[in-house]
Amino acid sequence: MESRELAVKIAAVLDKKKAMNLKVLDIRELTTLGDYFVICNGTSSTHIKALADEAEFQLKQEGVLPNHSEGYASASWILLDYGSVIVHVFTPDAKDFYSLERLWSDAPEVALPSGGEA
Repeated sequence: MESRELAVKIAAVLDKKKAMNLKVLDIRELTTLGDYFVICNGTSSTHIKALADEAEFQLKQEGVLPNHSEGYASASWILLDYGSVIVHVFTPDAKDFYSLERLWSDAPEVALPSGGEA
C-alpha cells in the first residue's frame, strides 16, 4: 500500500470512530521521518485508546502492522509508526500542548474525501 493511500485509509478508520480535529499532513518535503502524519484527538484517554486500537486492528486485517507503537500507558498521546505514515492520537490537552500542526505548519494538508471514506 502506498504511503498516501495508507494515510487516507487510517484517517477514514479514525473518522468512523469519531476522531476529532483529524488532519493528514504531507511531510515528504520537510523531513526523512516519514511521508505523512495523521493527527487527531479523542475526547478522553479511553477514546484515544479506542481510536488507536481500531486503527491497528483494521490495518492488521490487511496485513499492515506498525513498526512501533507507544503511549498506551499514559494514554495522553499514542503514536503508531507505520514507517512512511506516523499516527498521532492525542487527548485534547496534549494536542494543544504539543501543537504538531503549528510545528509542522509548512506541511501541506491532504484533502480527505468527504465523509472520511478512503
